[in-house]
Amino acid sequence: MIIAHLSDLHLDDGPRAEDRVAAVMAYLGGLAVDAVVVTGDIADHGAASEYARAAELLEHPAPVLVCPGNHDVRAAFRTGLLGLPASDDPIDVAREVDGVLFALCDSTIPGSGAGFLADSSLSWLDDVLAGGDGPAFVAFHHPPVEVGVPLVDAIRQSGEDRLAAVLARHPRVVALLAGHVHTGASTTFAGLPLRIAPGVVSQSLLPVEPGAGRGWDEGGPLDYERPPSLLLHVLHDDGRVTSHHRVVGG
Repeated sequence: MIIAHLSDLHLDDGPRAEDRVAAVMAYLGGLAVDAVVVTGDIADHGAASEYARAAELLEHPAPVLVCPGNHDVRAAFRTGLLGLPASDDPIDVAREVDGVLFALCDSTIPGSGAGFLADSSLSWLDDVLAGGDGPAFVAFHHPPVEVGVPLVDAIRQSGEDRLAAVLARHPRVVALLAGHVHTGASTTFAGLPLRIAPGVVSQSLLPVEPGAGRGWDEGGPLDYERPPSLLLHVLHDDGRVTSHHRVVGG
């Protein structure tokens, strides 16, 4: 199985973000991937018009699976992308594709940039993972560990020990997928691979890189000049996950 993993589209009714998303989806249009996973911040302001455009852009023959990020608004996300009634409850969605479970969890805290999995989401995840024994991916927006980007680490997913306890009960989980950081990164959490997709709208900088000392309001630590990119995950028959970074254009 090959999974395309992208994140942080930040569609804002403007041409720049739309063009970058369109370029990524055009690239994916030529690939026979089995699933497309988008780990949050699909809209920049959570407006209905942004989700309407996202629904148009995120078309692919394979299933497109989405979870919200801190820029998303739950009610508009539900109606615009999932075709569900508006609600402010956490958006937790499970989908099985060719025998592989994708459990997409809502790590957002309405009104905050930080992340946290509600007790209801963790209970849901526990139940979903208990429903079979095939391979499973667990996805959310906020990574539950620090990744070396200080401004993002300050608003990572907290309460991670609770998530680790759930994952420990389910050896079927092969990897965790996240976004939020705006840079492709690979680390581990709870003994599992944690793969973080780069941002489509922009790329973040490590403290050692030029421009990283500037704050968000000064144009940093985000680099808007680098082209969009994504990850392609290969799930092997033995349960290993190999991840490939691909730059689109540039």
